[in-house]
Amino acid sequence: MNKKVVVGPLLLLALLFTIPALADQVVLKNGDRLTGSIAKSDGKSLVIKTDYAGDVTVKFDAIQSITSAGDLNVTLGGKTVVGSVTTSGDNVVVATKTAGPVEAPKASVTMVRSPAEEAAYEKTLHPGLLEGWVGGLNLGFAVTSGNSETRNLDIAFNAVRTGLHDKMLLYANTIYAVNDGVTPSQTTANSNGGGIRYDHDFTPRAFAFVNADFFSNALQELTLRSTFGGGIGAHAIKNPSTTLDLLLGVNYTHESYSAFTIPPVPPATSPTLVPGVANSLAGLTLGEAFLHKFGKSTALTQSWYLYPDLTQTGEVRSVFAMTTVTKLNKWLAWQNTFGDTYVTNPPESKLRNDLQLSTGVNFSFTH
Repeated sequence: MNKKVVVGPLLLLALLFTIPALADQVVLKNGDRLTGSIAKSDGKSLVIKTDYAGDVTVKFDAIQSITSAGDLNVTLGGKTVVGSVTTSGDNVVVATKTAGPVEAPKASVTMVRSPAEEAAYEKTLHPGLLEGWVGGLNLGFAVTSGNSETRNLDIAFNAVRTGLHDKMLLYANTIYAVNDGVTPSQTTANSNGGGIRYDHDFTPRAFAFVNADFFSNALQELTLRSTFGGGIGAHAIKNPSTTLDLLLGVNYTHESYSAFTIPPVPPATSPTLVPGVANSLAGLTLGEAFLHKFGKSTALTQSWYLYPDLTQTGEVRSVFAMTTVTKLNKWLAWQNTFGDTYVTNPPESKLRNDLQLSTGVNFSFTH
């Protein structure tokens, strides 16, 4: 009976001493000791989750020693190994289950991830079709009253999903404007566009792409222009702050213009009827897409596509777009967009160029 009374407290005391051993420990050069669960490191700083202070971030070069209770994914000089981690002087030792202890200087560590962080990272490399999207919704609206009576609406949507070796882009935009100061009201802008492009890398610098684009412009009597294409591209510039892609391919375009009338010009008294027309075209796709980030708050995107017609020599279509987005906070930004669409063969009395300039707030999202 007495023996049980003595052993019980001893077992409890032993259990209390083993609890810290089950946690990861980081000892700093100033003598501070952090106990918890190591989450991740990029070789410059380390994040450890603690029960008493939440997530604590420390500079990696301020660490004296590391001891992990479980396995961590560690990249040493470009090679990734998995195992429990300890330190020996200025070296990191990873006790792998297959290759035994792997030792390297602490300065060679470029990545550390816990199993949970590694799983999350792997998921970002191979996201599901509905996962990994980043984008924004742009909204601009204006109303005037008094000497001028106008209404203007601009809506634009864009989203990008980036995987390990592929990328998908979606976009859509609408611009609508009405002048109510005349009778009857006059529509001064009414265009709609949208499209999708999918890229798949087959080398770090080269990729294949397919795309589909759709556009209508009521003031140009363009009912719908559908373009389907594909080809190859090159990542001319590819770094965290700047990317430049060059594209070369072929496309098939079908466009239809509705019939309309041209008011008579004296001495004529009757309007001129311009019949509707539909064109099916085979052409080349020449393009470039540019992105540059100015610090952490502003990004500029620009694209320019040329579609030379292979069936009618000399006919060409050009689509240029440039957008700046400046973040105001995590989900709100200010967006400015400029676009120019040029065709060499518009219907009679219609202009070749359509310029669009819009500004408004942007609501960003991540899924």
